[in-house]
This record gives sequence, structure tokens and C-alpha cells, in this order.
Amino acid sequence: MTENSPEGKNVLSTLDPERQKLAKEYARIRRRYMLLDLLLGAILLLAWLLLDWSSLLRGWIFSWTRNPWIAVLAYGGIFGAAFSILDLPLSYYTGYVLPHRFQQSNQDLKGWIVDLIKNLGISAVLGGGFLEIIYLVLRTAPESWWLWTAGILLIFNVLLANLAPVLLFPIFYKFTPLEDEYQDLTERLLALAAKSGTDVNGVYRFDMSKRTKAANAGLTGLGNTRRIILSDTLLDDFQTNEIETVLAHELGHQRNHDIPLGMGFQTILTLGGLYLTSLGLIWGVSCFGFGSVSDIAALPLFVLLLGLYGLFTMPVSNAFSRWRENLADEFALQITGKSEAYKSALTRLSNQNLAEVDPEPWVEFLLRSHPALSKRIRRAENFSEEVS
Repeated sequence: MTENSPEGKNVLSTLDPERQKLAKEYARIRRRYMLLDLLLGAILLLAWLLLDWSSLLRGWIFSWTRNPWIAVLAYGGIFGAAFSILDLPLSYYTGYVLPHRFQQSNQDLKGWIVDLIKNLGISAVLGGGFLEIIYLVLRTAPESWWLWTAGILLIFNVLLANLAPVLLFPIFYKFTPLEDEYQDLTERLLALAAKSGTDVNGVYRFDMSKRTKAANAGLTGLGNTRRIILSDTLLDDFQTNEIETVLAHELGHQRNHDIPLGMGFQTILTLGGLYLTSLGLIWGVSCFGFGSVSDIAALPLFVLLLGLYGLFTMPVSNAFSRWRENLADEFALQITGKSEAYKSALTRLSNQNLAEVDPEPWVEFLLRSHPALSKRIRRAENFSEEVS
């Protein structure tokens, strides 16, 4: 790959008006279906509580076992399966039909089904294990369970961030060290990582094009599992300088300690949510006749309360994320000095990923974890003017 060769770079480096029209429509449709998904989920949770399905399921499970571990696993499995089955049509439409309709997906139906099964399997293993831990804590510390659970969640997230690149990501993608063809790019990215004070164990390519036309790059893992990953779509369609600036943004998160800060911030939010949920469970014992806060029949109330809390705190969480993203953008511009390349990279990402550049203010405030791409592009322009 040469420095600024246009060969193979088939994505516009200026905003495509037609793509932006499609991006706005795509975003609008996805928001509507997100709202529909939330409403259907809330209705189903209320049905479990108000129609007494939860107590009936608990009674049936207790008719053949009194072992709390088996009871939690059986209830969680049936409860989760019911949600997955009822959500399947919506998942199929938003995850398969819509991306194909807007020509963003390269995946056939068989591949989508295989990914769905993989996701369900991982969710069952991780979710089932964590559910057992939560109810163990509920049984042993019914008054302070929320405090212990927040701490366990923090440990779990640290372990997952460390192990995901080597255990989970390879389930979906094939990772290979960057070929000799990209030796110059590899050396530049490793030098950039060293300059930012970030240790990485290599630069890897992954086959994102098997599923989507979108492009992406990132740093994954913690400590000795940290690596630079670049999608094949990014390598095929972006110039070297652009890839360098995109990676510099990711390195900015490392330099600014955004992973531990983000985990700490989310732990504080989670702690508040779990505490309010503990109060809600106490209320549920008297309102719905649960035996105690550790009654497995209270799981729908548990999920409903945490979900509502997450919905109300989403703007706070997103505001924190946008703040850190702005700092990472500033770092990328400072460490590379390549504002034009970064502006071009953001523009290419907008075109290729069918990303809405200028969402409505309420959309950015409520739903976006990143600043509007228009603002990020203007930041690069302003940086260029300051330097010149």
C-alpha cells in the first residue's frame, strides 16, 4: 500500500449526498424498531408479572426440584428462551432484512442463522453463569446483595475485556497477522502505539467483509492480550494515512485511560441501578407475593427495573462517552498532525458505514455514544486551520 495511492480506494473521500439520504432513512427506521423492541419487551415483562406466569413457572419447577441452583438455571433458561423466540421476527428484520435492503450486508441467511445460534449460546453460558451468581448473593446477603453484585460485575467486565479477544472474537471472525504487503502500515502503527505509550502484541486483520460492507478498527484486550485489529474492508478501501489516524483515535482512549474510567463510571451507574432495584424487589415481595427478594419468580421485575433505570440513565452514559470520544479525537489530531487524513477517514467511514453525519440534536443527546460525525469533521478542519 502506497502512501496516498487511490488504487483500490473505491469509497468517496467527500460526503455523498445520496448516501446521506439513505443513512438518515436507515437511522430513522432502526430507531423506530428499537422503540418497538423496548415496548414489546416491557409488555412481555409486565405480562409475566401481572398474568402470574412467573409464579406458575416457579411452581412447576419446584414440583420436581428444590435445588436452588437447578431452579435458577431452569427458570432462566425458559424465561430467556421465551424472550428469544418472541423477539426472533424483529431480530430477523432488523439484523438481516434491513441491512440487505440498504445494501450494507454481505451475509447470506445461513450465515446469519449461524451467528444467531452462536450469540444465543454465548448469552446462555455467560448469562446463566452470572444469573446463578446473582441469586447466590441474593440468598446469602439479601440486604446488601446490590453492593456485592456491583463489585462482581466490575471483576467480570475486567476479565471479559481481557479474554474476549482470544476466546470470544475468534468465534465470529478469523484474525491473522497483517501480511508482508502491509509491512509499512504495520511498522507505522506499531511506532504510533509506542509513541502513545501503549504496548500491543501485534497488528491483525479480521474478515469483517464476510458479514458487512462497513469498516472498523480498534484496540482489543487488556495487558498481554491487547492487539491492534483492522477490518479487511478498512484495509481495502482506506489510505495509509487515514488508517493511521483512525488507529490514533483508538490509542487516544488508551492514553486517556478511558477503559478503566469507563468501567468505573459504569460501575457507579450500575451501583445506583442495583440499589434502586433492591428497593423495588422489597416492594415486589408485598405487591406480587414473592417469598423473598431471592425468589426466582421475581426475575421479570428485576429485569424490568434495571431496564427502566438503564433507559433513564442512557443520556448520562452517552454524554460521558461523547466526552471521552472528543478527547480521543483531539489526541489523534495532536499525535499525528494529519487533520486532512482524519477528516477524509471520517468522511469515508460515513459513506461506507451508511452513518448519519448530522443527526437531530435530540437523537445525539439521547442515543449517540459518539459525537455527530459532522462535529468531528469540523474539529479536524478547525485543527488544520489552527496549525496553518
